[in-house]
Amino acid sequence: MTTTDRRTALRTGAGLVAGGVLAAGCSAGAAAHPAPTTAAPTAAAPTARRSTRPPAVGPRHYPGRPAQLTHGPRTRPRVALTFHGQGDPALARALLTEAERHGARVTVLAVGSWLDEHPSLARRILDGGHDLGNHTQRHLAVNTMTQADARAEITACADRLRRLTGSIGTWFRPSRAPRASPLVQRLAREAGYPHVLSYDVDSLDYTRPGPDAVTRKVLGEIRNGSVMSLHFGHPDTVAALPALLDELDHRGLAAVTTTELFS
Repeated sequence: MTTTDRRTALRTGAGLVAGGVLAAGCSAGAAAHPAPTTAAPTAAAPTARRSTRPPAVGPRHYPGRPAQLTHGPRTRPRVALTFHGQGDPALARALLTEAERHGARVTVLAVGSWLDEHPSLARRILDGGHDLGNHTQRHLAVNTMTQADARAEITACADRLRRLTGSIGTWFRPSRAPRASPLVQRLAREAGYPHVLSYDVDSLDYTRPGPDAVTRKVLGEIRNGSVMSLHFGHPDTVAALPALLDELDHRGLAAVTTTELFS
């Protein structure tokens, strides 16, 4: 199948899914962002069968780098596509499959309640060679919470990841804000995350501007070392991905996991 045929097939598939699904995305710091549709978690942890695979890779400390990371080295032709993980699982699988067809690896910051509902996606992400991290338990405005509530949001999602994969994940990203407050940064470090992962390119795909607008926004701002903010749960993102990855290839920019970007 040619790139054009594959792009056409994916756009068609995304359109079919979109007819029955309007999944919520994540705020990039805008208060007007739609609230997630994922139901609030119950006290019970996911009941997925215990895996016999080795534990997933945990967080790493990068000496000399700041506590909040917005981009990687500017000297190497690498970029990181990071996805806020919640929404319709069919769209999530479509995005992962398309990335893998292009030889790209991505980073997924998963919402804990989303993992409660779709526990098999944790291993699907890891088995594809992608990074998996923590995007809080309920996807609320974590920077505005009390210390106790913010800690619970971070550690509850970390617990889900540990039960499903054997690790708390490679990264933490605050929910409903591009950067963590000093308090949330400290709580994340206490939970085991040496760095908070931010970004320097916001696709604004959660505003549903259409796939061409998503592609133009990202390609107009991306450069060596960029970390892009994208979302599961939006058909526009699925439809935009083939053209985006094609252009990255044309520019000689490798789409790697965030761990690879900073290594």
